[in-house]
Amino acid sequence: MKIIVFGAGAWGTALAVSAARHPGGHRVELWARDPAQTSAMQFARENARYLPGITLPPALALRGAPAGDLVAAEADLIVVATPMAGLRETLVALRDGQAPVAWLCKGFEAPQAGAQTPAIGLLGHEIRAVVAPALRVGVLSGPSFALEVARGQPTALVAASEHATVRDALVQAFHCSTLRVYASDDVPGVEVGGAVKNVLAIATGLCDGLDLGLNARAALVTRGLAEMTRLGLALGARAETFMGLSGLGDLVLTATGDLSRNRRVGQLLAQGLSLQQAVASLGHVAEGVYSARTVVQRARALGVEMPISEAVVALLDGGLRPAAAVAALMGREPKLEAFSPG
Repeated sequence: MKIIVFGAGAWGTALAVSAARHPGGHRVELWARDPAQTSAMQFARENARYLPGITLPPALALRGAPAGDLVAAEADLIVVATPMAGLRETLVALRDGQAPVAWLCKGFEAPQAGAQTPAIGLLGHEIRAVVAPALRVGVLSGPSFALEVARGQPTALVAASEHATVRDALVQAFHCSTLRVYASDDVPGVEVGGAVKNVLAIATGLCDGLDLGLNARAALVTRGLAEMTRLGLALGARAETFMGLSGLGDLVLTATGDLSRNRRVGQLLAQGLSLQQAVASLGHVAEGVYSARTVVQRARALGVEMPISEAVVALLDGGLRPAAAVAALMGREPKLEAFSPG
């Protein structure tokens, strides 16, 4: 099959590399929005900026083209690997196309200005419903660091879509001996898991950076999973999705893994760096920084309690210092642990 990956960041490059090595003999094209980046990758056969040290397979074709050119391109599957901020524009460009489309970005879109759009940020499937309702779409998510996927280390992902043809296309494109792809029809659940885990990873990085211990980390991860599930149920997800790869699995990886950029932000804030300094030191996007406020905004609008996420937002906005954020969480009134969707 012919696969186009649009967006040559770390994750898009890693999946394109994996697909190009697939035993099915796929024809894979990696499209970068920046022509200069394309030229550099073609010359070096490496994405030195986002995935250094990984040689791009000879079978992987590189192109520098805008999103609008995707409509005319012939493909069996288009994978959108832009940050969440670029998803709307890309779906608008693709809305008259026939190929199935899946995105990799995790998070809530920043609220759109204008009377014709909601004053809240949207998940990917909600954006699609507004700008490209006829498009067959899905999302590929789960516990995965780009570098490990590019190296061919064992990984498991979830392909979620309301369309069986999209789920099947994603499985055919990427499932192999080192990358297992499980199918799901719970798109809201998979997307909420991918969005909220980045926010919770900042909190866990803060905990680790303050050297609060493994007990505190376990408590944050467990209570964070409860927050994630409450929001997901309010947005139409199924509870069991959060016990799987795109919920608990992705949360544990992002909250504890040394390759997690969101966890690193929390660690740097604990060390006394400003948010601007912490983000600048990464060199990559940490989606939790940009989606935390929208996560909390959606939760408030739905009446969903998310104290850990609220503390992260206060920390990012400068309203709380790191130690005070932890104290605010530990000082909450005792309550039953039993899960409540409210």
